[in-house]
Amino acid sequence: MILGTSLTAGYGLDNPQRDAYPAVLQQIADSLGVAAEVIGAGLSGETSAGALRRADWVLNQPVDLFVLETGANDGLRGLNPDSTAANLRAIVAKVRKSHPAARIALVQMEAPTNMGAAYTRSFHAVFGAVAAQEKVTLLPFLLAGVAGDKALNQGDGIHPTPEGARRAARNLWPILRTLIATR
Repeated sequence: MILGTSLTAGYGLDNPQRDAYPAVLQQIADSLGVAAEVIGAGLSGETSAGALRRADWVLNQPVDLFVLETGANDGLRGLNPDSTAANLRAIVAKVRKSHPAARIALVQMEAPTNMGAAYTRSFHAVFGAVAAQEKVTLLPFLLAGVAGDKALNQGDGIHPTPEGARRAARNLWPILRTLIATR
């Protein structure tokens, strides 16, 4: 289960069911014979507060591995990093309450540099700190090697093209495969 934003939903892609990074993760798992069903629960424009409100609904089904991809919209809006951290911790608590055996992974997100260096550093630090405090797996920045590359992003410069989504999936896959194998 991936609870996420427009990146998870595949915003702007002609065929998100085929091209969004959760679909690509499913394709990778299938091609390698890894028994996994990847469920993408992305909502465009959602902040970490919105993900917290939606978490109970998303968790209303079996979950072995919960991946949390949220916070990008917090960073784009310049929201307080402490609030983002509190929301991330609250979502982790909801997962643990509803699915105590589920493994949990948190995707590193980044704030745009136009928010200033201090904000960018503070926002970046939230994800590692929450992962360490909550003892969940920290996944790499979803858009590493994608963000800022015009060839891998749609015209808005934020959302990946199909190739960008494939690269994003490959950023996460090595650690996700390990988490899947330990169930």
